[in-house]
Amino acid sequence: MGETIIDLKKADLTLGRDAASVHVLKGIDLQIAAGQSVGIVGPSGSGKSTLLMVLAGLERLDRGEIHIGGAALHTMSEDQVADFRGRNIGIVFQSFHLIPNMTALENVAVPLELANVKDSFAIARRELEAVGLGERLSHYPGQLSGGEQQRVAIARALAPQPRLLIADEPTGNLDGDTGRQISDLLFAEQARRGMTLVLVTHDPALAARCQHQVRMRSGEVVGAEATPVTSGRKVSA
Repeated sequence: MGETIIDLKKADLTLGRDAASVHVLKGIDLQIAAGQSVGIVGPSGSGKSTLLMVLAGLERLDRGEIHIGGAALHTMSEDQVADFRGRNIGIVFQSFHLIPNMTALENVAVPLELANVKDSFAIARRELEAVGLGERLSHYPGQLSGGEQQRVAIARALAPQPRLLIADEPTGNLDGDTGRQISDLLFAEQARRGMTLVLVTHDPALAARCQHQVRMRSGEVVGAEATPVTSGRKVSA
């Protein structure tokens, strides 16, 4: 395996309290090489979306270690994690998460401005053109189709030039044809930029497009395709 961009060691997380608590991640060991595309798959409730949120720095582990690009997120404060995420990790959600009273251009540019990135609107325009929305810059989310909204969300995630792109059910709210177009875009941009793509999906066709698949069940990694499963729950992708 080449350079490791994701390294989880005995990652453990329980959500909720007392009788409502759920042991979501159970001592996961996972390594993913830089530049790979990896699909995280498994039944509902297996912990795959929570694992993705841990990788994105949006959930903190109770125990264990998480290194992203050599940075130890488990030792950082929330502000430090947020700063690291803004510079290194792009996130695409199923439900787009666009700001309704901002144009497509503003939805991409404003996060860059808040991060003190120079030429934020020029960068936003370039990224929107790259995802095929050069003619829709001044449109608001309510004026865009679902596929167009997801393209805006992808442009926003890619604008900081992240090393790692995280996608949680990126085609889940789209029809089949539109979903395939969004999938094509994600994999094309991943290849063009040489970044790592990690996504959660229930769609077998989308998962099959990834170079590797990590399978989860009941909060554990139980196997992988295209790479050997080593002892315990450790999977190298």
